[in-house]
Amino acid sequence: MARARSTDVERSLGRRMRGAAGLAALAGLAWVARDVPAALGGRLSGARAERAARSPQFRDGTFHNRVGTRTEPAEPGRNLVRELIFGKQKRRPTAPVPLLRPSTSGQVGAPEAADELNIVWYGHASTLIEIEGRRVLLDPVWSDRCSPSGLVGPRRLHEPPVGIDELPPLDAILISHDHYDHLDMATVRALLAGQSAPFLVPLGVGAHLDRWGVPAERIIELDWSESHQVAGLTITATAAQHFSGRGLRRDGTLWSSWVVAGARRKVFYTGDSGYFGGYAEIGAEHGPFDVTLMQVGAYDRAWPTIHMFPEEAVNAHLDLRGGLFVPVHWATFNLALHDWSEPVDRLWAEAKARDVRLAVPRPGERVVVDEPPAVDGWWQSVA
Repeated sequence: MARARSTDVERSLGRRMRGAAGLAALAGLAWVARDVPAALGGRLSGARAERAARSPQFRDGTFHNRVGTRTEPAEPGRNLVRELIFGKQKRRPTAPVPLLRPSTSGQVGAPEAADELNIVWYGHASTLIEIEGRRVLLDPVWSDRCSPSGLVGPRRLHEPPVGIDELPPLDAILISHDHYDHLDMATVRALLAGQSAPFLVPLGVGAHLDRWGVPAERIIELDWSESHQVAGLTITATAAQHFSGRGLRRDGTLWSSWVVAGARRKVFYTGDSGYFGGYAEIGAEHGPFDVTLMQVGAYDRAWPTIHMFPEEAVNAHLDLRGGLFVPVHWATFNLALHDWSEPVDRLWAEAKARDVRLAVPRPGERVVVDEPPAVDGWWQSVA
């Protein structure tokens, strides 16, 4: 009899423990997911929506490219989901990606910095431009995943080479579009707390920043061909061929490329884009450029008009009248079906064939644009 009562107690205790464990797990999931609604961002409303409606890029409630984009119909026998899970591609490095810590650059405003132009690539699209004594940060993402959730979504293949709190004082922060691998809520909030620089963003993206607590005076929204003066620099939003969206709704905010121009030096950044005729127009109006920062990864023949192939990026660089070519948008997040090293392998071959000056830095390596390091194929030893 006593044994039966003991067994009943054990079963009851087991049920309670399992129930408690289940509640704890649910509570943990709720805690991790608590920021997901905020990470989705804001919606256009009020004056912001009215301004968007006046844009030549806006019609029928959404933003549009100048020409239509397309995805290709599925090829016979090709299953993207199956390829994603079981494909033979080497989509991750086989060894740790080598990281460098950039040395301290010249002081802001120092006379010797008048002609300075350096690039520090932190991984993926996150890049620091040091131009004429000023510092401009592009598409900063320091989180472990490019996703609204810390539990799911593409995870980093290497750590950031520096902590976000170790960044030097910034003069401007540029966002190309609102996809999670270019606009990250946690990173924005960290920059809001640790920096005083304004955020320059395409039309509508300010709604996300507004929801995340960025004050209105630090948000500057631009349409294509609009410019803003920051710390002696002229920063211009220029066209790109892509799309936007952080949730179910697509194309509710604009996407752009960027021109950063000082008194003597000029930089172009593609953001995300397919190859299109706009590059020749941008090159004619704003070029030549001392350096171009070109998206080279996350391409696929299934979406040929929204991400450039490496050879197309070289075409775009030449259209832009670019000097030094520095590739971005590769190595950090696994976002497509090609091999991890394929973008820069193809780029290196194409650049040599077409006599294009190229630098392929390690994450954190400072590239002095006038004296760039020779391409040494560093990525091949970890591919």
